[in-house]
Amino acid sequence: MTTATATSATPLTAVDRCDRCGAQAYLRVSLQGGGELLFCAHHAREHGDKLREIAAYVHDETDRLADSPVLSDDTDER
Repeated sequence: MTTATATSATPLTAVDRCDRCGAQAYLRVSLQGGGELLFCAHHAREHGDKLREIAAYVHDETDRLADSPVLSDDTDER
């Protein structure tokens, strides 16, 4: 296992930001020449084909956007 692959397997969090616009990242691309790029879902779709051409590894979490939001049980019952 290479270092790039091990790093790429790490789940993305809210602090991981898109390199194009600063929105939350849902796609990590480890480049064949080293380094990595992070993209929001919008920019991942826009540049996806080209990114996959230059990628050594792609970690895609865009499917998380389809998940239902968690609702809080904090209701104010009076």
